[in-house]
Amino acid sequence: MLNKLTFTIVVYVWACFLTFLTIQAQPTPTPARPSPPSQPRAVLPPNPGERISPETPNIILIVADDLGWGDLGKYGQKLIKTPYIDKLASEGMRFTQFYAGSPIGNASRSALFTGQHTGHTYIRGNEPASLRTIDTIIPRYLVGNARYKTIALGKWNLGNPGSPGEPRKMHFHQWMGFVDQSHANNHYPVQFWRYSPGAAGPGSYGYRDGMVDFHPNAGGQRRGYSTDLLTYAAVDSIKTYHPQHHTPNPFFLYLHYTAPHINEKLHQKTGNGWEVPSLGRYAGERWPREKRSKAAMISHLDIGVGKILHELKKRKLDEDTLIFFTSDNGPAHEGGSNPAFFRSAGPFRGTKGQLHEGGIRVPMIVRWTGKIKPNTVSETMFAHWDVLPTILSAARLPKPREIDGISFMPTLLDGEQKAKHDYLYWETHWYEYGSRQAARKGDWKVIRKTLGQPLELYNLKRDPSESQNVARNNPEIIKDFESYLRSARTGSRLWPIRQPKPTAGKQR
Repeated sequence: MLNKLTFTIVVYVWACFLTFLTIQAQPTPTPARPSPPSQPRAVLPPNPGERISPETPNIILIVADDLGWGDLGKYGQKLIKTPYIDKLASEGMRFTQFYAGSPIGNASRSALFTGQHTGHTYIRGNEPASLRTIDTIIPRYLVGNARYKTIALGKWNLGNPGSPGEPRKMHFHQWMGFVDQSHANNHYPVQFWRYSPGAAGPGSYGYRDGMVDFHPNAGGQRRGYSTDLLTYAAVDSIKTYHPQHHTPNPFFLYLHYTAPHINEKLHQKTGNGWEVPSLGRYAGERWPREKRSKAAMISHLDIGVGKILHELKKRKLDEDTLIFFTSDNGPAHEGGSNPAFFRSAGPFRGTKGQLHEGGIRVPMIVRWTGKIKPNTVSETMFAHWDVLPTILSAARLPKPREIDGISFMPTLLDGEQKAKHDYLYWETHWYEYGSRQAARKGDWKVIRKTLGQPLELYNLKRDPSESQNVARNNPEIIKDFESYLRSARTGSRLWPIRQPKPTAGKQR
């Protein structure tokens, strides 16, 4: 537990931080050494206008980073406590066969936002890349006729400042967070980027291409923990967009936490890259330090979600807000995390980076009080690229033709889902390991681990752990999948299907 002095310091720091976010920027003087501008609120002030319909909800999309299918209590976790996310599931619908867009983060986020699987979406790997001007993503649809106010907080990684894919060019009115891995993986970040109209202009301290950076942990100080920074910014956003704050427009809030992703640089130095302010309830456990730290990170994330839910209830926005909670991919195996210790992937084989179920099957919880029947479970097969059309359905907007996703709103509202996927498709690209492909049809799933190698075939109903390759016994099924894999993708200059490098070593 924090002692009294530490608690006082933390409260003071947060008060300063929130004050820092709420002050409107002033013109910056030109001293000998430039000083940082004062910062505005965490969200854009509302514009006048009328809400399209009382049935058009606020929408919150929360994404955890490297959280496994089995890391939550409602998905069978026994050691790590997640009471607030479990409560969210009890008040809504939990999906047991929901898939990430990719086993790696950047491609998964690209699929989530574009509604296209990794055979069609532009970003298909984890190397730095930017969305293009022609890419139409969730906020671009919402800011038009639906007149949503759009806020993005946390991890982005789909376009650096100045690129076509930076958040403000992707139709987010307000943005605060990380644009690249190097800063996102530091849970006491030395740099946050923030964009809000009128915040600052050319010549201001930290100004670059329309955005401003600020430094909550400058000089090596550990004052602002990323999960807390993002949670408080989300709560402040909800306060600002509350109808009593003269905000007739609904809001779309995208919140991508960086927990429980490991800090790889810290791990290289100390052997433990799991950063958290306190071990809390796990301090007395006789587990290795990195296991206690990971558990504490997940519980700290859970508390952050609880604060957001509390704010919605306090503002009486429960029935007006549709909430999605998911993870970008399966649990990581770096940094001594050993997902098997917590059964983070549940009963499934594989981890982050792999196309086995453990790398791509993720939690998905959806709550819309008064619309979705509480404590329900869906076993229907969906994926991240279905989130976009589902959000558009909630906003009463038509489904675009150029996407792969289907709306699962019928499942949410009455359980009757007529439109279903015949196939799901994934591809992933590693410089060292080459390209890999996978597809699922019904209970059958195939994986191609290296270009030119035969497909592996698994029956997920009989063999959810993918331990028995039955390709040799099912040539007709293999033939069908081979045809589908050839037709499922379009060519990509950045991510062609290719062989691994000769020195790749052991496959992961």
